[in-house]
Amino acid sequence: MSSLFPALSDPEAARRPALRFAERSLTYAELASAAGALAARIAGVGRLAVWATPSLETAVAAVAALTAGVPFVPLNPKSGEGESGHILSDSAPSLVLAAPGQQLPPPVSELDRVEVDVRATGVFAPAEVSGEDPALVVYTSGTTGPPKGAVIPRRAVATTLDALAEVWRWTGDDVLVHGLPLFHVHGLVLGILGPLRRGGSVRHLGRFSTDGVARELGDGATMLFGVPTMYHRIAEALPAAPELAKALAGARLLVSGSAALPVHDQERIAAATGRRVIERYGMTETLMNTSVRADGEGCPGTVGVPLPGVELRLVEDDGAPIAAYDGESIGEIQVRGPNLFTGYLNRPDATAGAFTADGWFRTGDMAVREADGSVRIVGRKATDLIKSGGYKIGAGEIENALLEHPGVREAAVTGEPDDDLGERIVAWVVLADPAAPPADEELAEHVGRRLAPHKRPRVVHHLDALPRNDMGKIMKRALGKS
Repeated sequence: MSSLFPALSDPEAARRPALRFAERSLTYAELASAAGALAARIAGVGRLAVWATPSLETAVAAVAALTAGVPFVPLNPKSGEGESGHILSDSAPSLVLAAPGQQLPPPVSELDRVEVDVRATGVFAPAEVSGEDPALVVYTSGTTGPPKGAVIPRRAVATTLDALAEVWRWTGDDVLVHGLPLFHVHGLVLGILGPLRRGGSVRHLGRFSTDGVARELGDGATMLFGVPTMYHRIAEALPAAPELAKALAGARLLVSGSAALPVHDQERIAAATGRRVIERYGMTETLMNTSVRADGEGCPGTVGVPLPGVELRLVEDDGAPIAAYDGESIGEIQVRGPNLFTGYLNRPDATAGAFTADGWFRTGDMAVREADGSVRIVGRKATDLIKSGGYKIGAGEIENALLEHPGVREAAVTGEPDDDLGERIVAWVVLADPAAPPADEELAEHVGRRLAPHKRPRVVHHLDALPRNDMGKIMKRALGKS
């Protein structure tokens, strides 16, 4: 397989900026030299871990591992000792790559350590590897048990990034800005490896801020990646931030992922900037499956159509395909294509259970198809599909309706057992102004008028904040637990 990063071997790209974290930066020549030196030190290691802080060292470590043909496990610096211990025991890395002087907690500190010198000099010489060889092992969030390690092959990385380049018109002239964590697919694969594969550059904010977004987009950056929490903060800041609105209006591409972007925030950003935020849909196990095209119209609340090379279908509970593109028929998303992982590390049982007999991956996400073929995700099968009064109801559309009410700042919807309905719809809301709360009946009727009477919440709970993970996803299994 050819190199994942052609620009690192291209003399014409040598002086171009590749990475920037705050005041620290590397050109393509400097990155090739540092990655080449580190790759020579780790060559032949079976598997390694990367202490994935938002830093130049993490980016260099990832490129070096891929250059050496050594699969790596990005470690979340915020993980507790129990979760880190499980991941290290399961993946058994030979060593850990970390920044010089970085203090590592146990049990990570017990590994042999190689420090990443971003100014080291070496020869960039990619190892001979195949597309099926593992690139990295990314651990799932573990919402239904201990985290599982998804083995991502090199061909999945290459095909996903190339497909996104096609639909987003992503080139070496683009400058990406983001403040995403680097232990997961969104921030690391799309946000760091993506620009490097194109021969472009990335400016990492270190920590997300609307001021940082305005500064970088106002200083030549062309693309912004974020999660819904970040775009919500942008939408909240826009009325009092004309420089932010101007910067966003001048960007070539605004992309949201990792969770559904509320339509209300999408519309507020569009009204203030004239720009829409493009949504895409992916998973740890599949990388990217769908996206709105950069040159397409798109519809708020949809995640576009399947990417080139990706097959996607919706199925009933019994596995029967759903052919209707009516915006109403809910089914589980199943996908297959070169973007898929090869399996869960050390879990042949879980791997077998994740696929159908004919090779489709069961995502567990529920969606409808619109008339134009675009996908509208309504939630997770395990937590967001509510069967009430004989109807299949997706939590996502109710959440969007609640967020359209001026009295609601955040919203989540779940189902709970009901003797009459099977399940009743439960809303969990964070109020915009706790001193002037709308009546629960008003919120229920608001949903009923916008969607349908059978989709209105039967119970409303008020919270100070919704529980979220590091990627901004609402942890619904934590709702109602003290």
